[in-house]
Amino acid sequence: MTTTTTSTDTLPDDFGHAFIRGVHEHLGGAADPLGDLDRRAGDGDFGTNVRTALKHAAENIETDKPSTYRQWGTTMYMGWLAVGGTSGPLFGMFFRDLAKAADDDGEPTLAQFAEALAAGQATIQKYGEAKVGDKTMVDALDPAVTALHTAVEAGTPPGEALATAEKAAVEAAQATAETTARRGRASYVGDVAKGVIDPGAAAMALVIGAARAAVDGAEVDAAWIG
Repeated sequence: MTTTTTSTDTLPDDFGHAFIRGVHEHLGGAADPLGDLDRRAGDGDFGTNVRTALKHAAENIETDKPSTYRQWGTTMYMGWLAVGGTSGPLFGMFFRDLAKAADDDGEPTLAQFAEALAAGQATIQKYGEAKVGDKTMVDALDPAVTALHTAVEAGTPPGEALATAEKAAVEAAQATAETTARRGRASYVGDVAKGVIDPGAAAMALVIGAARAAVDGAEVDAAWIG
């Protein structure tokens, strides 16, 4: 008999490990195009910030030897908090909230992960003061959170639910190319940034993709970034 995993079941035993390793792989692999987007729309330091955060996170992994979801998430949020500027603290606090999705020893359920994702969005909006439409990471995160909550309420299996959230995040990130930034460095250049995808939104879509890939194992497509 085939058993279908639902949104109330715990995510795979190695979800935390696979998720954070996926963040390393996909964000690190996209550091150059993310930096190029930032150079075209802001001050150009985002690619460097990504590399610096991941370097610190890798050092944390080497030192702390994480074995639980919360411990894996902690390596990433501490890595980002070691980065200066605006993106470091915001991504750091976001991953801090994600790390709280599970108890000390276990993996989260999809519902717990969805709640943590929403908490991360609330934190970013509280401290970054960004709203949907401001051309920031929130533009990709908000529709992903909405899609994931809808999927949880419908009892959708985790891989399918996270794929829906990823699709929503990618489409919203791509749509930032048609908007004018109202927060961050890109807001200083106004319409000059039109036609350029927001790098923070693109990075957030990759993070959601890494979570989906940690469940279903399929590749994350980053070709759309540039």
